[in-house]
Amino acid sequence: MHFLSRFSKIARSPCLLQNTPLFTASHGVRKFSRSATRNKDGGPGQQKKKGLLERLGEGPVVGDGSYVFTLERRGYVLAGPWTPEVVIEHPEAVKSLHREYLHAGADVLQASTFYSSDDKLTMPGHEASRTITCKELNDKACTILKEVAGDADVLLCGAMSPVPSYLDGKGKEVVQREYAKQMEAFIEHDLDFLLAEFLGHVEEAEWVIELMKTKGKPVACTLRTGPKGDCAGVAAGECAVRMAEAGADVVGVNCQYDPNTCLKTMEAMKTELDKRGLSPYLMVQPLGFHCPEVENEDEGYQMLPECPFALEPRQLTRFEAHAFARAAYDLGVRYIGGCCGFEPHHIRAISEELSPERGGKLGEASKKHVPWGGALKNSMLVPNRTKGSRQHWEKTKPASGRPGYPDVQPKLINQ
Repeated sequence: MHFLSRFSKIARSPCLLQNTPLFTASHGVRKFSRSATRNKDGGPGQQKKKGLLERLGEGPVVGDGSYVFTLERRGYVLAGPWTPEVVIEHPEAVKSLHREYLHAGADVLQASTFYSSDDKLTMPGHEASRTITCKELNDKACTILKEVAGDADVLLCGAMSPVPSYLDGKGKEVVQREYAKQMEAFIEHDLDFLLAEFLGHVEEAEWVIELMKTKGKPVACTLRTGPKGDCAGVAAGECAVRMAEAGADVVGVNCQYDPNTCLKTMEAMKTELDKRGLSPYLMVQPLGFHCPEVENEDEGYQMLPECPFALEPRQLTRFEAHAFARAAYDLGVRYIGGCCGFEPHHIRAISEELSPERGGKLGEASKKHVPWGGALKNSMLVPNRTKGSRQHWEKTKPASGRPGYPDVQPKLINQ
């Protein structure tokens, strides 16, 4: 099944932005229903901030997007190691990106702590990181996160990533010790929930879930698996079952694959969870690039010759982000965000698509955006005046790659 068959999902959606009270057809201005600022414990005149599980029980939660991938493009992260010393070297760059996602309408901000474990920081070739510890990085990342969030009604996530100790075969005790060091700052800063993401093996996921469950926080876990299963060959559905049985409140996938492939994986996970009578919340944060030909590859888009420096021709449009959000919601996924390649305007698209299900909530960025390019009707540039309609953007097929390059129909690398 192709979940993102052009705009078909959007076209059939009963919750199109134009058809909601948020859109006033006469002048293209929407009403905004922004939640009041709150703190975690409440206070005089303030309502206590709702937690992750409470929000998921009420409707969809919009995640944020890419961090190290986007910051590499902006000149702050070294590709290859992909380690996050940027939080210490250039904290303003991280603050700016957090603010952009919050402005776009994200309900969650993740600490920028990808690949921050001590065993990752000290790997050969990571000399720039050797004088910085995991604790220092994560503590600074949490400080930045809380400064940006202020009193905004946004959830703060402590995110952990795979540790080399697992692939080195050092065993459960050593692996859990590395994860414990990653989450130390998250607990000290009292972030709202814990997430282990980008894991290639469900066994590693089980070990970190076991540890996270001891911290008294909601627990989310996502694998970087495709439809065929994890890197050890465990089927996607079975991976979801094992994560749920280990105690994860939220399970799913992130990165490595495009939205359509990730939704295929989520469908397999949901089918098996339903069969076993398990009901964790579902979460998906895919790539922001089209790469259908790698859906059977364990390492996903890493197998593309364009990865990581020439992926721009594969970029999702904002309208495809709308379609992804609707397809994910229709499938039963309730935590919907993005990973590498998902930029703030993609998160705004998700926020806008799911606004009806979120009580009309929109980010501040939507004040500068009329659905389907409606503001183009007033453009000084005459050719753009005919593009301010849903009909135009549904019919438009973006150019595939650069002019002069062949229009290639992708074929699966691994049949």
